[in-house]
Amino acid sequence: MNPQASAEAGLTRGMEAPKLRSRPWAATLILIGGLLALALGVAVSVSFGAADIKLSVVWTSIFHFNPDLTDHQVIREVRLPRVLGGVMIGAAFAVAGAIMQGMTRNPLADSGLMGINSGAGFALALCFAFLPNLPFMYLVLYSFIGAGAGAGIVYGIGSMARGGLTPARLVLAGAAFSALLTALSEGIALYFRIGQDLAFWYAGGLAGTSWLQLQVMSPWIVAAILAAVALSRSVTMLSLGEEVAKGLGQRTTLVKIAGTVIVLVLAGSSVSVVGAVGFIGLMVPHLTRYLVGVDYRWIIPCSAVLGSLLVVFADLAARMVNPPSETPVGAIISLVGVPFFLYLARKERREL
Repeated sequence: MNPQASAEAGLTRGMEAPKLRSRPWAATLILIGGLLALALGVAVSVSFGAADIKLSVVWTSIFHFNPDLTDHQVIREVRLPRVLGGVMIGAAFAVAGAIMQGMTRNPLADSGLMGINSGAGFALALCFAFLPNLPFMYLVLYSFIGAGAGAGIVYGIGSMARGGLTPARLVLAGAAFSALLTALSEGIALYFRIGQDLAFWYAGGLAGTSWLQLQVMSPWIVAAILAAVALSRSVTMLSLGEEVAKGLGQRTTLVKIAGTVIVLVLAGSSVSVVGAVGFIGLMVPHLTRYLVGVDYRWIIPCSAVLGSLLVVFADLAARMVNPPSETPVGAIISLVGVPFFLYLARKERREL
């Protein structure tokens, strides 16, 4: 019996919450092992670059910083904020994808496919063109607004079709509208000659991440992930079906509003720093569900850890492909993300 059927049977026996297929032991192993692997990845990533630095020097620069040493300056001002930015952004995109897939019951849901990333990018293009000296704090704010507008329009377009909103229509609407916003952003870049400024956001990368950017986005991302963990039980019930969630006493409208705000904060703040990196929120939640089950109380924290791992090691790979030049980290992730998306789309088509 599938989880939804089990839940409905539970409702008929007295409105008891369904027993979900979950693997707490696997989730615990992922959290512990993932954090250890993440610590190792951060150390290796900080030490690797145009000039390799020993791990002992990395340790000394963090805990016994000497501003007179060039290696310490490189680690503190260039590499450390870059790697920490990757940790936070990977977690943010992965958690955003997990919440979107849980709330919409759409396995293809991802901020990059739902118009959120392109909406935030279009807002950034407008800021660069008309408000060139805008402080980063306001860039993040406008990125939130653009992400919300993009998501709202995509959902509106997908809902206008006869038969209502379906996963396939949502993806098609997101792809079409994202292409439109990308074309408009490129037109703005050409007309106002800001193509170089926007090229970084198109490609997606962590180069240039600064402590100021981390200071601005960190509170937003940390607060949103904590809110996602607090909302995880409600997302689990919603993932079983809206009628099931209502029968179990969930205020589904309130849960959807809260989840949407969390997704917009996570995706908007991430895009403002790293650019339009897609597929993290698509791949990581699927892998996590396969490993730990369908309980979002485990899916969300495990997705955060695995998303951070993916971005940190993808960024490391991006620097190793053609040194000393860098390959955009978005391209590295897309090499895996595009085949994974095609596999999911084919699987969904077979199940229809």
